[in-house]
Amino acid sequence: MTKRIKKPKFPSELRLDLISGDWVVIATGRAKKPNAFKKKRIVKKLSKKDCPFCKIETQKRPVLIYFNGKKLEIKDKIPKNWTTIVIPNLYPAFFPSESLEQRIEGNLYQRINAVGFHEILVTRDHKKTLAHLTTKEVKEVFDAYQSRYLCLMKKRFVNYVSIFHNHGVEAGASQPHPHSQIITTPLIDTDLRRALINSGKYYKKHKKCVYCEMSKWERKTKERIVFENKDFLVICPFASKSAFQVIISPKKHLPYFERITEKQKWYLAEAFRQALKRLYKALNDPAYNFYLHTAPCDGKNYDYYHWHWTIVPKTSTWAGFEIGTRMEISIIEPEKAAQYLRKQ
Repeated sequence: MTKRIKKPKFPSELRLDLISGDWVVIATGRAKKPNAFKKKRIVKKLSKKDCPFCKIETQKRPVLIYFNGKKLEIKDKIPKNWTTIVIPNLYPAFFPSESLEQRIEGNLYQRINAVGFHEILVTRDHKKTLAHLTTKEVKEVFDAYQSRYLCLMKKRFVNYVSIFHNHGVEAGASQPHPHSQIITTPLIDTDLRRALINSGKYYKKHKKCVYCEMSKWERKTKERIVFENKDFLVICPFASKSAFQVIISPKKHLPYFERITEKQKWYLAEAFRQALKRLYKALNDPAYNFYLHTAPCDGKNYDYYHWHWTIVPKTSTWAGFEIGTRMEISIIEPEKAAQYLRKQ
């Protein structure tokens, strides 16, 4: 009997991101073992006495205050027992305005005033990241995200609400005290716009949501699932743009994050906490960014879209190839990354 010789696996492959239309390089020929991604972080130390968020009274007047899951009335003096607070940014990138001025230069260049709102969500503990909070505490953060979203989306010139979180110096965190940012814009960013266009095209052709179809496949193969509960999936996406990238997506078709229910927020908090805890343990507290992609609030119909959160650990640095081609290289297969995270 002739013994079949197994064909060696090609050392690198390109994978298509169905949503963005981008190709990603999964360079398995340069692959590291999962535990090799652990590295010493650059830690920016700041004592509590010098921390602006520990001295919250030095900041602008809060727009939202929580204590153990309950909203507190905003008075002249900030209560000492607050657990989550939202304040206007002292150094905003966008500014509220009653008008939106647009200008054309030389029939070539366009300018629009950066009109909007820029807020900071701060959790009480100076050192505890979201990975170390309880599910109840993480749920309170999502309560605050939703509350501010519902308020800001009604404001003039608000067509999109961006919610994001930077953790660590490498991820661009200006302060070590855990905090998220909420920025409203009159425009929709290019990345989300492409996702909306491609999701719309897929729906028009197949009469199905592309995100729902991807989730269905992930639940069938189970190769890239890190964690799941009744309402949410945590996966390392097929075309991961960085090593250990994670997406947290609702199992049901939900286009608008701001419509999330109380019950769903509990399941989302559990899924988010699981994802961050596993990344913390697997990668030795890596720097990361996470952000929300949801349907814009510009009054148009986006029922074909599917909101989700993306967590991007800072596992590599862009070099000439990535910058020049806008094509990311990941040196671990998402299947292996997910398998490693499942064990944490």
